[in-house]
Amino acid sequence: MEKTFNPSQIEQAMYQAWESKGYFKAGSDDSQDNYCIMIPPPNVTGSLHMGHAFQHTIMDALIRYQRMQGKNTLWQVGTDHAGIATQMVVERKLAAESQPDRHALGRDAFIEKIWQWKAESGGTISDQMRRLGNSVDWQRERFTMDEGLSNAVQEVFVRLYQDDLIYRGKRLVNWDPKLHTAISDLEVENKDQNGHFWHLRYPLADGAVTADGKDYLVVATTRPETMLGDTAVAVNAEDPRYQALIGKEVLLPLVNRRIPIIADDHADMEKGSGCVKITPAHDFNDYEVGKRHQLPMINVLSTHAAILTEGECFHSNGEANSDLSAAIPAEFQGLDRFVARKAIVAAFDAAGLLEKVEAITNTLPYGDRSGVVIEPLLTDQWYVRTAPLAKTAIEAVENGDIQFVPKQYENMYYSWMRDIQDWCISRQLWWGHRIPAWYDDSGKVYVGRNEQEVRSQHGLDDSVSLRQDDDVLDTWFSSGLWTFSTLGWPEQTPELARFHPTNVLVTGFDIIFFWVARMIMMTMHLIKDADGKPQVPFKTVYVTGLIRDENGDKMSKSKGNVIDPLDLIDGIDLEALLAKRTSNLMQPKLAEKIAKQTKTQFPEGIQACGTDALRFTLAALASTGRDINWDMKRLEGYRNFCNKLWNASRYVLMNTEDQDCGQQGGAMTLSLADEWILTQYQHTVKAVRQAMDHYRFDLAAHTLYEFTWNQFCDWYLELTKPVLQQGDEAAQRGTRRTLVTVLESLLRLMHPIMPFMTETIWQQVAPLAGVHGDSIMLQPYPEYQADEVNETALQDLEWLKQVILAVRTIRGEMNISPGKPLSILLRQLSSDELRRLEQNRNFLQVMAKLDSITVLSSTDTAPACAAQQVGAMDVLIPMAGLIDKDAELARLGKLLEKAKQELARVDGKLGNEKFVSNAPEAVLEKEKAKQAELKLSLGKLEAQVEEIAAL
Repeated sequence: MEKTFNPSQIEQAMYQAWESKGYFKAGSDDSQDNYCIMIPPPNVTGSLHMGHAFQHTIMDALIRYQRMQGKNTLWQVGTDHAGIATQMVVERKLAAESQPDRHALGRDAFIEKIWQWKAESGGTISDQMRRLGNSVDWQRERFTMDEGLSNAVQEVFVRLYQDDLIYRGKRLVNWDPKLHTAISDLEVENKDQNGHFWHLRYPLADGAVTADGKDYLVVATTRPETMLGDTAVAVNAEDPRYQALIGKEVLLPLVNRRIPIIADDHADMEKGSGCVKITPAHDFNDYEVGKRHQLPMINVLSTHAAILTEGECFHSNGEANSDLSAAIPAEFQGLDRFVARKAIVAAFDAAGLLEKVEAITNTLPYGDRSGVVIEPLLTDQWYVRTAPLAKTAIEAVENGDIQFVPKQYENMYYSWMRDIQDWCISRQLWWGHRIPAWYDDSGKVYVGRNEQEVRSQHGLDDSVSLRQDDDVLDTWFSSGLWTFSTLGWPEQTPELARFHPTNVLVTGFDIIFFWVARMIMMTMHLIKDADGKPQVPFKTVYVTGLIRDENGDKMSKSKGNVIDPLDLIDGIDLEALLAKRTSNLMQPKLAEKIAKQTKTQFPEGIQACGTDALRFTLAALASTGRDINWDMKRLEGYRNFCNKLWNASRYVLMNTEDQDCGQQGGAMTLSLADEWILTQYQHTVKAVRQAMDHYRFDLAAHTLYEFTWNQFCDWYLELTKPVLQQGDEAAQRGTRRTLVTVLESLLRLMHPIMPFMTETIWQQVAPLAGVHGDSIMLQPYPEYQADEVNETALQDLEWLKQVILAVRTIRGEMNISPGKPLSILLRQLSSDELRRLEQNRNFLQVMAKLDSITVLSSTDTAPACAAQQVGAMDVLIPMAGLIDKDAELARLGKLLEKAKQELARVDGKLGNEKFVSNAPEAVLEKEKAKQAELKLSLGKLEAQVEEIAAL
């Protein structure tokens, strides 16, 4: 083995070898159990971030763990076509290259441009996944717009329509005025900003007055331009100020339309005037009020968010309403919504109807892609009727067919599913699955798999002109079919029978509503088992937290705190890191701020750590369901852990290669240390398997770290030296056999989390352990072997370790050289401790570097000694002649003085009210921890001074 482990020299070549040899291919041995994970398909436009690296590490660890248990495993890979994001990327590309825009190109030519872009630039994520060691079945890679998945999407739409679960209706949606499409709640970003409440007077009709004699009502709004579409004013039925006015009317200013005063709990008596303007076509709450009271809906905005020349009027069920005038004053027609806002406020003011203007902080919805304020807009869209689907999907979780880990996320799932709204599935885009619906010249709609089927089913000859719907389906619709469409449905393929339902979905809590719930609903309606029971898409939903920066902030480009997982793997110098974080920022001040933060956090850039160290860190941080604050120090620590394992493996190989490791027979005896490490290892196997089975990757990583670093590397390798240097042939053979056996098995135990390093070392260690095979990933995962557990050996060696540590502690406290031989006295030994001492006296003397060991009776008087306790037993080291008492007291005095000064400084800080009230919580905690540590250190130093002074 090379002297140092260099991940960059082996990782990519090793992955290519694994892939080329077909090790990741889905198993097909029907005599074995099956295990399948469907990757949450990342957007084809994107690149993998730390959240992906985190979830992919978990998924890959599970797949490798199950593969090594002999199961047919499939980790299905693929990407999402990402309708809005991809269309925007290609439109920007066309503009940058001075090519015709999509409207000039036409729909078909533009879509061809997108396919060209995907062929050239859509492979970024695949390359990154390979770098992360993801053992997905690349031969089965899917794309939500490929032919097979497109056919599945079309089939599902038709079936749901035939089952009366899809319909077309006019309802309120989130409308993006820049992209000209409906968007989902997930694509809306709410931002707090300064705004205004405009308090407007609405004159009462027919001479009516309020309880206090006013001839008008006051309503407050943050969007005055929508008043053009008001169809009612709501008051609370319990409000004594307005009870007598319920059923009467106001005269809507500027428009002069009479609208009713209605009673509804939406009006809060304690808020403002207690009166609320109701605009069902432009506000989601008002829309619900309008439905309750069957109010007409008047749309006054175009798809560009400009005032229409005449409002569009509809009944509460969405049908056209010609009974009501929806005229709009000429001076507002065609104005942009924000220009119209100013004009309308000015008109109210001029008419003496502007009561007051109040400055407020309010929350506005923005399109996360377009960056413009979203408008609730009344449009014709396609919907899925979700209530019938939700009932079955709720039962699947209630009866345990699907389980959430952690369990508390079931409550989040239930709260949404039990109050579910119909799902808007249409988008006004060109890139996506075009809706399989056709219209004749009268507007009648026909749904079918293609135009030919529509004509055939409805007896329409070529004289009937048909036009296909221009809209495409929401990308969540196609990804909602992911678990079965990727397996070949609607064809009944062997893969569908073998791998569905899948075993676990690894995802974030933020898409439980948008994806997880919809997958459950769609799958259970469409896929049935042999007995006709609805089939779930997965048996377990493992919900991860978010990866945040070291301060707990969400990672974002605008904050300049995004970390690219490949930068952690390969390393990046400061100059390149600065360029990466600031190059696309349009605001110079923000770029300057981010550059300063980056230089402070990474003054020398980021040192390469390799994939294994990154994966181990992510696993170690994976506390169930909690958000994770990224910690570079943890990563550095686990990089050191990789180096520790590498160096330990070199020690094993140096002492076993070309040596007799017991493979050919021959007498073999195991030392106490051998018996102990074999027992410790079996306990480790048991704990790691239990952690992996319960999705506690943090516990699995901690257990592996503890055994590898503390037991195997720090203790066992040291304990083998006396045997390898002085033991007889049988003992040396036994220790060599234990060394290679434990290391080989440990590498298999670690492999799911750290694939590259374990494969590299295993290739050299396995033959020495008598294990043969092409790859570690094809080897069996270790199982707990009770017959290799020797609890007596475990307890005996743990006692010896405590004695050795006690001697080392005294050496450290008394500043005695580690190499200086000592004589020790032991007092108050139990019968078991006497046995352990007699059986391992020579061993203890070598390991603790002792001249002699003397057992004192309870009546023996000991000279002046430094003492430690191991249980009830005293470990005593006579100090006479070992140290210069005066010199040692002088040394300790200096340390004491320095510690007191530092403690006084920290006490002063924490006693300063100004510092305590202004310092961030993290800084305060750090100072308090330092204070506690200094007090502990002072106590120890004072005890040492007393001890030495008494000599």
